[in-house]
Amino acid sequence: MRIAVYPGSFDPISNGHLDIIKRSSQIFDKVYVLVSINISKKYMFDSNEREHMMKIATKDLNNVFVEQSSDLVLHFAKKKNANVIIRGLRSMNDYQHEITLFQFNRSIDSTIDTFILFPSADNLFLSSSSIKELVMFNEDISNYVPKSLVTYITTEIKKRIGNI
Repeated sequence: MRIAVYPGSFDPISNGHLDIIKRSSQIFDKVYVLVSINISKKYMFDSNEREHMMKIATKDLNNVFVEQSSDLVLHFAKKKNANVIIRGLRSMNDYQHEITLFQFNRSIDSTIDTFILFPSADNLFLSSSSIKELVMFNEDISNYVPKSLVTYITTEIKKRIGNI
C-alpha cells in the first residue's frame, strides 16, 4: 500500500492545498493530511479549527485522512507507515526551503522520501497569507478557498483582526 503524508499549517486552507491533496489522492492509496505546527509562524486559526476546516474541505475524498500532531513530520509518517512526504512547490524560495528540508529529513530517516507536486496554474501565486490579506481589505476570496469555507474563513479573519 502506498501511503503518504501531506503536512502543512493550512492557516487557512486554500484551493492550492486542496489541489495538491486531490492530485495526491489519485496517486497514493492513503493520504494523511497533517495539520502541523511551524514554530516560526503565528497562526490566525488554532490547530483544532485548521483540522476542522480541512476535514470539511476533504470530506468527499475517501482515501484522505486529516489529523493534527505536534510530532516531527517524520515521526508522524513512521507511525502511519508512510514512506512519502508530499510537498507543494511554487517558487524558487519554496525550492530553497524544500531542498534543505529534504536533506535534513533524509539525514534523520532515509526510508522516507519527498514527493514534490507543482501547483496548477490557477494556484501558482496563492498562499494562506495572501488570503488573509485579501479578507483584511474586504476582497472576495471565493476563488481561492473551498466554497464551503468562504463565509467561515472570511467571518473569522475579520473578527480576529477587528473589522466586524
